[in-house]
Amino acid sequence: MKTVRLRHVAQVNPPSPAFDRLSPDAELTFLPMESIWPDSRLDTSQRRTKSAVATGYTRFQDGDVLVPKITPTFEACRSILVRNLYNGAGAGTTELHTLRAGPKLDPRFLLHLTRTHPFLKLGKAEMYGVAGQQRVPDEFIRNLEVQLPPKTEQRRIADILDAQADRVNKVTDLLNQIIARLDERNASVLDTELDELAKTAGTRPFRRYIAGFDQGSSPQCEAVPAGNNEWGILKVSCLRPGQFFPDENKRLPEELTPSPRHEVQPGDLLITRANTPELVGATAVVPPNTRAKLLLSDKIFRVRTSSQIDPSYLATVARGRRIRALCSASSNGASQSMANLRFEEVKEWPIPAIDLDLQRDLVSQTGQNWELTQAVRERVRRQIFLLKERQQAFVTLAIAGKIDVTNTAATTGR
Repeated sequence: MKTVRLRHVAQVNPPSPAFDRLSPDAELTFLPMESIWPDSRLDTSQRRTKSAVATGYTRFQDGDVLVPKITPTFEACRSILVRNLYNGAGAGTTELHTLRAGPKLDPRFLLHLTRTHPFLKLGKAEMYGVAGQQRVPDEFIRNLEVQLPPKTEQRRIADILDAQADRVNKVTDLLNQIIARLDERNASVLDTELDELAKTAGTRPFRRYIAGFDQGSSPQCEAVPAGNNEWGILKVSCLRPGQFFPDENKRLPEELTPSPRHEVQPGDLLITRANTPELVGATAVVPPNTRAKLLLSDKIFRVRTSSQIDPSYLATVARGRRIRALCSASSNGASQSMANLRFEEVKEWPIPAIDLDLQRDLVSQTGQNWELTQAVRERVRRQIFLLKERQQAFVTLAIAGKIDVTNTAATTGR
């Protein structure tokens, strides 16, 4: 096994001949940062025309390895090997390094190399930029010293690591199903309670409780989270039913002036206008002590409610089966991956007409049910974390040549 610098066996951020050969109106795969996840979680469903991504985006083609350069995505081990791209080419966020294996390097081996402890640890140490926006320089990748076995052995190692990753993913899927079942149980309890309230107290359309609403704008932004002292535009991923994630934002470009009237405040009731069909209409209240300088996007409604309703009660009711079904039925979009909701439809949501004390009782009861299952949920997530840690340690040892690969068939079952 010989030691070489990566630039001698792979190209770093090379041109993309497959991209260049396409006509301006040809479609190709588009990868924003939120679509870039390892293995089966990679989302290649989005497409753009070549002319729409001709400038300001990273270009790549089938067989390339994409490595996020920005913190904390780099440390999260989200490198991917892209294959079966639409028309063989793609474009994506500029926060990516493109690695293309040369004739002496197997692309799968290269992918696993980018998931090793040394690669991630050394890359983090070489990051530059201000806190929260540090990036891995391409010079680090070019000059990285790697131990390179013969290509036949690289393939054997890649076979083992692919098989091991497949096993870990299957176990992880089973553990995630446990979490899903816990969530389904809580949802069933909530639906039963809401059905009983609607039956005994009746319902009123949400418009009866609305004092006003607004939404922001969505300027062109790279998918880079804003630092603590910077303005950020909230992404639709900041909302899940009953939950708000302030870190899901994109930094507002310095040349743009923020609109203070669109700044999100603790206690605001937010509703997703556009998202996947499963998440459109997701509703949550911004919790206390949420960081400042977060702005509404045009894909999120902010609703001001009357004194007759607790915003947390509305967010709880919106998690129920009835409103989720209404969102699914009334939303419309240009594709199966994106749906849109009109505020006129939100106004008609049926809300059980109970007084404030009963509203707060329901919110409290729902919160207690969630807390009872949270301990189990956290244990399961801990098991998933440990599995991923073990997998990364295994990858590191294999790439370093410290695992015997002579009996590949027995290890992988091939």
